[in-house]
Amino acid sequence: MRSPRHLGASIVIFVLLVVALGVIIPKLLDRGPADPSAAGQTSASVQPTQVGQLPVSATSLPTKLPPPSNSAQAAPPQADAQLVAELWAENWIKPPPNNDVEKWLANLRPYTTEEFLAQMATIDPKNVPDKITEKVAPVRSTVSSADFRVGTDSGKVVITLIKLSPSNEWRVNSYTKAD
Repeated sequence: MRSPRHLGASIVIFVLLVVALGVIIPKLLDRGPADPSAAGQTSASVQPTQVGQLPVSATSLPTKLPPPSNSAQAAPPQADAQLVAELWAENWIKPPPNNDVEKWLANLRPYTTEEFLAQMATIDPKNVPDKITEKVAPVRSTVSSADFRVGTDSGKVVITLIKLSPSNEWRVNSYTKAD
């Protein structure tokens, strides 16, 4: 290839060759019967079908099972998960002396995942609600996660807990404002 023009011509020829072979080969493989006398006869078991139409078969197709669900099975909220949610909420609203973020995070550490603690480090404790107005109540629960709602003086919050593996301990993984 001495120039871009030669490269372009080579690519065009290659594409034409691939397209031609893609048309010719299926026609060669789809020949009619080899016996000329059988050309007019059709087999009783072979029936032509139209595009999009399933072939007619004497045997029924097997029943298709629904795909397995990826969603976790609902489970009643576990008492230890609710206890962790309550303790987390109580420590979350307690501002540390002088709004010391490190002390605030240290109080939350036993109830919070390490990943969420890293996110919590960006929060100013002055922006956290001052008191709990409604007790922690379960919203949704599975065997490995649970959501609890708690009312605060700034509105309702949903706390999401996950069950850590292999320790099977519940930890707060996030919280969001509830509607």
